[in-house]
Amino acid sequence: MSPSVSTSALFVFTAVLCTDICSQYHFGNDRDPLHQKYSYFSESERLRMKEASRDMFQFGYDGYMRNAFPEDELDPIHCRGRGPDYDNPDNININDVLGDYSLTLVESLSTLAVMGNSSEFKRAVKLVTEYVAFDRNSTVQVFEANIRMLGSLLSAHLIIIDPRQRLGDMSVPDYHDDLLELAHDLASRLLPAFSNTPTGIPYPRVSLTEGVPRNCLNETCTSGAGTLVLEFGVLSRLLKDPVYEAVARRAVTSLWQLRSNVTGLLGNVVNIQTGEWTGTMSGLGAGIDSFFEYLLKAYILFGESSDLKMFNESYESIKFHLRRG
Repeated sequence: MSPSVSTSALFVFTAVLCTDICSQYHFGNDRDPLHQKYSYFSESERLRMKEASRDMFQFGYDGYMRNAFPEDELDPIHCRGRGPDYDNPDNININDVLGDYSLTLVESLSTLAVMGNSSEFKRAVKLVTEYVAFDRNSTVQVFEANIRMLGSLLSAHLIIIDPRQRLGDMSVPDYHDDLLELAHDLASRLLPAFSNTPTGIPYPRVSLTEGVPRNCLNETCTSGAGTLVLEFGVLSRLLKDPVYEAVARRAVTSLWQLRSNVTGLLGNVVNIQTGEWTGTMSGLGAGIDSFFEYLLKAYILFGESSDLKMFNESYESIKFHLRRG
């Protein structure tokens, strides 16, 4: 797919190919009684669960907007907003995720659209353009900032400019690619993570104002480095600037070339300077899972045969070596 591909094509390409591709893989077990019981919803049950899901989302969203906005998230115990822990920079459980950029509001944009709440979607977009900025003294994890902030901004942008408006009227008056500009700004602040790494595998964290911290680790997990190509790829195509997709794909290729010559498996933690696995445990759990997820999704979205080839080879290696019992 060329960099000039239309945004409409980007928006629908996943849906067009997903059924065809995913039908090649059978993940369920028809003999499992739980699978038989829960793999099918009657129409009445589907509608009931649909409304229950809508109510659950609205409850959480309203609670955040009432008690926490414009901070990143709602602290449910104290019923107040929460952002980065500036007093304790080593508190990475909080600081990796929260960047002082109204995270929950941004993450909610596409869900508001999918739920059909056009009026609140449009209001939320306006709030994002008014409150969200990235000139913050925050050090965030590249992986989290990418999948949660960058992905959310790009998704909402594509929903707004979709000429067919498949989710209802989600067009925003006086919208001038504001979310795309925010996404561009954020991605540019993440780019320093790819500098000064001979392997092309990025540092795990960046300061949004100063680049890679002086004390940043030279190690990252496989997911952290290999789960960037969807968002960076879409951004490159929208901007017609290949840099973002190029650095993300280089990281994936570097990780792939480090796989075991014996098993075909990847480790879960790698030294970004030497390319040595410092975490040699392979599997499908945290720290490695989304690397495989993004290989398949990248093929579905962009149509690059190399992504599908890597996924298929990984899938076969995992099936062969997976410990059972």
